[in-house]
Amino acid sequence: MPEGHTLYRVARDLDGAFAGGTPRVTSPQGRFADGAATLDGRRLIRATSRGKHLFVEFGGDAWLNVHLGLIGSFTIDASSYVGEVPVVGQVRLRLATDRHVADLRGPTVCQVVTPDYVDGVLARLGPDPLRAGDDAFQDPERAWSRIHRSTRPVGELLMDQGVLAGVGNVYRSEVLFRARVNPFTPGTSLKRHTWEAVWADLVRLMPLGAATGRIVTVPEQVAEVERALAAGELVVLAERTSAVYRRAGEPCPHCGSRVRTMVLAGRNLFWCGRCQRRG
Repeated sequence: MPEGHTLYRVARDLDGAFAGGTPRVTSPQGRFADGAATLDGRRLIRATSRGKHLFVEFGGDAWLNVHLGLIGSFTIDASSYVGEVPVVGQVRLRLATDRHVADLRGPTVCQVVTPDYVDGVLARLGPDPLRAGDDAFQDPERAWSRIHRSTRPVGELLMDQGVLAGVGNVYRSEVLFRARVNPFTPGTSLKRHTWEAVWADLVRLMPLGAATGRIVTVPEQVAEVERALAAGELVVLAERTSAVYRRAGEPCPHCGSRVRTMVLAGRNLFWCGRCQRRG
């Protein structure tokens, strides 16, 4: 499932390509024909994201709400065609101008909603590490207030979008490993300073994912990306690497014991039983 950094990139690119204009809105697949007709001809004001939700504001108090789910994608490309750009695959929604084409495929949610609906979704979401400092809703204290009152394991709480918005299975496994936190620690037993370290790490790492399009968590790659971004250089990464995610049975890069896995919160969690004892 795309994590928060992916939606952040989509919102950024949609905003850069279409904000202030009046794109043609269609549903080549036909499943969003009524919604497309509602949005077509309206000015696109802005695109933004919170966690795994994408919101696109149009004139006349109409909003597009998208959740990509497990397999969805939203591609934004420059258009060099004279006339209509060919449709490839099952395109639920297309935004098009003479300069850009954006195609949405396979989302779990694609709907036209009201401003009140958007406000309701935002109120239910936990703070988003990619939006840290934006407003009161992004205060990590909101997440902590839910975590330290819950007996659920921290590895489950990090996946709860009402606790923390945008964190998915990869960031969960990798950040808990980086902090040496036992993923089965109940929220009530998690130390506040440990939570603050996890939050700070997410605030550090998720923008690197937004900048590169890849989840970057291994210390060597983190240092490489941070150096390149600080120097204004183009960041080109090889295939994504991870410390524990999808490395079940392999040696832990820190202590050499075998990486473990089990299903927690509906997804395969990966962790090192020897290193991750904090909590």
